[in-house]
Amino acid sequence: MKLELKRFSSGADSTLGILLADGVFECFTLEDEYRTDKIKGETRIPAGVYKVEKREVLSGLTEKYRKKYPWFDFHFMLQDVPNFQYVYIHIGNDDDHTDGCLLVGDSIKSNRFNNDNNLTTSGPAFKRLYQKMSDADQVEVTIVDDIC
Repeated sequence: MKLELKRFSSGADSTLGILLADGVFECFTLEDEYRTDKIKGETRIPAGVYKVEKREVLSGLTEKYRKKYPWFDFHFMLQDVPNFQYVYIHIGNDDDHTDGCLLVGDSIKSNRFNNDNNLTTSGPAFKRLYQKMSDADQVEVTIVDDIC
């Protein structure tokens, strides 16, 4: 499965994008903002091509997701992201939920005047994407800085 993340709006605290799965719109994304110098938990990952694999380690976050979502087993994690660790694709609504990860949702709320970007309907988007990634032999994501 080939995922492509196209970023289209970057503000002071967050970045919005769209995620395509095999060339078809899948969902919206929200990440931390762009920074020249990385700050842990406050910087989006660099554009590039990354392999995505399940991180089969039982963590507190994994246990939390398993209790809430019976279909969930382990988190999908981007591999070999320069200067980053544990970059997951997961549920969340705003930049406080990202910690450098990719959040997914079915709709967005964006206010360019106060840089307040949010995702909504994150759970259904995550479940749909998670099941597609679980069914795939391999997953790769290309992250493109198209506009921002």
